[in-house]
Amino acid sequence: MRGRSATAIISGWASTPPGSPFNMNAVELRGLTKKYEDFEAVSGLDLSVSTGEIFALVGPNGVGKSTTLKMIATILTPTAGTISVFGLDTVRDAARVREVISYLPEEAGAYKNLTGREYLDFMAMVFLKDPARAAEAVKFGVELCGLGDKLREKIKTYSKGMARKLLLARAVMIRPKLAILDEPTSGLDIINGYEIRKTIKQLAAGGTTFIISSHNMAEIEFLSGRIAVINKGKLLACDTPAALKAKFSTQDLEEVFVELAG
Repeated sequence: MRGRSATAIISGWASTPPGSPFNMNAVELRGLTKKYEDFEAVSGLDLSVSTGEIFALVGPNGVGKSTTLKMIATILTPTAGTISVFGLDTVRDAARVREVISYLPEEAGAYKNLTGREYLDFMAMVFLKDPARAAEAVKFGVELCGLGDKLREKIKTYSKGMARKLLLARAVMIRPKLAILDEPTSGLDIINGYEIRKTIKQLAAGGTTFIISSHNMAEIEFLSGRIAVINKGKLLACDTPAALKAKFSTQDLEEVFVELAG
């Protein structure tokens, strides 16, 4: 994203409140299970994500990744097990969890008849209510998306890359403690994908915790401190990219993925 870097924009800001230990767990899944009648989409997942980490959840299509992300985001309710987000239970404390997270699904869209700026203004007020905080968030979002004068144009005129930049700005401009991104660069060209990945890295350096899901193994390796590989709703492995490659005696993370999920 063009203009000032995200690091410069968020200089002096960290999403973890004063007094909170940086190494506390942002997210903990314990025995997380989701069933739909006789089908078990997620089967007893145990995972933890540290504050400030970029954590990746990967696996083939239809194995429970998006279901897991939606449960963390309080959109779906677990059948069994628990999810803790900064110490808050996602079922019992769902409203409080929503105050500290943002979620960008793969299929996210925006209101096409609004201009980009109108969309950021509207979403800031939806999430933040307070006009002063909303104005600050929009200023951050405008800088972050780097769309410049294009923000005066209606979203229906945007390319997919422009729309995705706007949506990412919407997801992080409210300064969430946890940002959940499902396929953040899906379908984007090389330049737009690179700019979004760079921004995610910069925001994590400023204190935001990320959970991402992607089929792009190069993207996962570039971004993630740790990777969890799941298949058929079950955890197969969870470690750093380097450790996973060493375990399977390869320099190619895709080979690790195929070996585990195949």
